[in-house]
Amino acid sequence: MPQVATTAQDTRTTTFGESARLERKEARSPWSDARYQAYMLLRIAFTVAPIAFGLDKFWNQMVYWPKYLAPWVNTVVPGSGQDFMYVVGVVEILAGIAVLAKPRYGAYVVALWLAGIVVNLLSYPGWYDVALRDFGLMLGALTLARLASVYDPPLRRRRR
Repeated sequence: MPQVATTAQDTRTTTFGESARLERKEARSPWSDARYQAYMLLRIAFTVAPIAFGLDKFWNQMVYWPKYLAPWVNTVVPGSGQDFMYVVGVVEILAGIAVLAKPRYGAYVVALWLAGIVVNLLSYPGWYDVALRDFGLMLGALTLARLASVYDPPLRRRRR
């Protein structure tokens, strides 16, 4: 009868040969795990893109951003569309920094922000294709948040 062992990571019963194989697998770099690679790719993308696009809200080099703003938003917020884009830029930069610092929580901020962009774009005709793209990005941000629940430990409260 074969002897059995269990690992802390894998609670199923294994033979000693399987146990050794599992331990070797755990000892490898996390970069050899496709799930970790996907997590890091999404983390990099949702750090760099919001910061880059947020910075561009101040210079409009990539595109003239106020053209994506629904006309009703201009009537609700004070100032011009470009003034509002300055605020949008700051929020996007902070969201990118949040993903860099703590993707477990920052990814939800980015997903919520993208949901707001989708609502804005769907609220008037002409930008449905961009809304669809941003909906896909929102799903990517939610995917990052789920992966971060595995790879990014939660914040711990200090006990007094």
